[in-house]
Amino acid sequence: MEQEFFLSVYRHSLSHIMAKAVKELYGKDTQIAIGPQIADGFYYDFLMPEGVTVTQDDFKNIEDKMREILKRRENWTRKEVTKQEAMEIFEGEKFKIELIQDLPESEIITVYYTGDDYVDLCRGPHVDNSQELMNVAFEIRSASGAYWRGDEKRDSLQRIYAYAFPDKQQLKDHKALIKEALERDHKKLGPQLELFMLDETAPGMPYWLPRGWKLFNALLNFWRDIHEDHGYQEISAPQIQKKDLWVTSGHWAHYQDGMFVIPVNPENPDDLYAVKPMNCPNAIKVYQSKGRSYKDLPLRFSEVDVIHRKEKSGELNGLFRVQMFRQDDDHTLLTEDQIGAEIDDILKIATSIYETFGLTYVAELSTRPDDFMGDVEVWNHAEAELKEILDKYYGEGGYEINEGDGAFYGPKIDLKMKDALGREWQMGTVQLDFQLPLNFDLKYTDSDGMQKRPVMIHRAIFGSFERFIGILIENFKGAFPFWLSPFQVAIVPIRTSHNDYAKKVYDELRKAGIRVEVDYADKNMRDKIKTYKTYKDPYILVLGDKEAEEETVSINMRGNNKQIQGMPLKDFVEMCRVMNAEHSLELKESL
Repeated sequence: MEQEFFLSVYRHSLSHIMAKAVKELYGKDTQIAIGPQIADGFYYDFLMPEGVTVTQDDFKNIEDKMREILKRRENWTRKEVTKQEAMEIFEGEKFKIELIQDLPESEIITVYYTGDDYVDLCRGPHVDNSQELMNVAFEIRSASGAYWRGDEKRDSLQRIYAYAFPDKQQLKDHKALIKEALERDHKKLGPQLELFMLDETAPGMPYWLPRGWKLFNALLNFWRDIHEDHGYQEISAPQIQKKDLWVTSGHWAHYQDGMFVIPVNPENPDDLYAVKPMNCPNAIKVYQSKGRSYKDLPLRFSEVDVIHRKEKSGELNGLFRVQMFRQDDDHTLLTEDQIGAEIDDILKIATSIYETFGLTYVAELSTRPDDFMGDVEVWNHAEAELKEILDKYYGEGGYEINEGDGAFYGPKIDLKMKDALGREWQMGTVQLDFQLPLNFDLKYTDSDGMQKRPVMIHRAIFGSFERFIGILIENFKGAFPFWLSPFQVAIVPIRTSHNDYAKKVYDELRKAGIRVEVDYADKNMRDKIKTYKTYKDPYILVLGDKEAEEETVSINMRGNNKQIQGMPLKDFVEMCRVMNAEHSLELKESL
């Protein structure tokens, strides 16, 4: 914790040094906005003089100027000022003025002077003297556009990012990690492997290409198989629904800005439909379709329909942040005394699924937000219930608590996992909801014949298929496990005279449930092999005279250039069939 504190102080202090350097290089007409520390360094936002755009060619000049400033060994001075004094200090700096104006009158305002000629609005803390930063390793990494306060209708700024680490070796190690991450970037690998594409005609709405759709369906079948074994029932529901449904659910009041709204009657502006951003009301309508008894519960309604959520264009990010996706949703209706066992089973499923991909995770409890719906006592009861379950499953203190970040209708457990690069991702969620059953007046007949209200659990493990697949692309660098690969086997007949045998091999593999592709074209064998290697198919079969005569296959194995010559076709087919079966069996045994 102490190192994190010092890193934040160093990085934040260096952001002030960068701002001072940019001011000195580009003149006093440069306007400064904000400059926080971030996980691997810091950034600062600037409104540059007209006609000035900072590019990579400018990075060294800025770094040199920063080092020159550090060598001045200037003192840093903290000063508390009144709101009026702050306005006078930052006269001409419109972004700082706006920040000051937004502060309450009672706020203690602090400014930091670096030497006598640079001052910044900041809470601190900072170093006492610039010489403390002289051994810190930093390097400007990029410059990009940014909107003031993230609002695309406000000023367009230039954001300069920099790395900052305690020493050169840590900086070097981090850059190597970043290089590896760039090589794994799903936005590059996805189109390269012909998995998906994005198009400006539908921002944030991925097109799944044939290979990617095979991958998607392999993951979906994996998901379905698990949930069938655990008593989940899959449903499907309309894509657009009347405003009334979303008013009752609470989404209209709490989530309208994130919804695509459709006016359907020009004469009645209130006659509106919405493209569904969530699936929870669908499960409720299915639950209400007939009377329910305590003997029916728990009822687990899973759903993988397309949902849409409106995002700002600047926040879209490949498959990680989209406007159209398929969430691996489930909404379970159950009695209060079934909650513990149900969540225990959900966490068991999540653990086994993540372990299948070699991913570890930690749990986080998110509590009541400011815009919560319902009764405080109900919230307190729900939070206490989840804490008890988490204490049992992970041990007291074995999970994190995120105060105030629950959904508006109930507290939640979020599952955060780490990938091959050690990056943490928010993935699964388990949300306890006492509110929606109340809003929709849900009932079941209990054993005593009385009508009682069920509880709802909202639950996802992938979060969304799109985002999870983006993570898998990067985690596996596009070389997916055999059971998940879009095509598991590729067939290369050496000449067209070998096509008949290639077709026989293809048919045998297809009958065994193996995803297989073949290139019958009259072209160079090496070009065919190169293409399939680019696609990262696990096995490439090369078939010539000997293989056709002996009914064998010669195998090129992915990744290690290893070759197996003359394996009997029936043995290879059985090997592939067993690999798929063993994956399924291992998962079932773990559950």
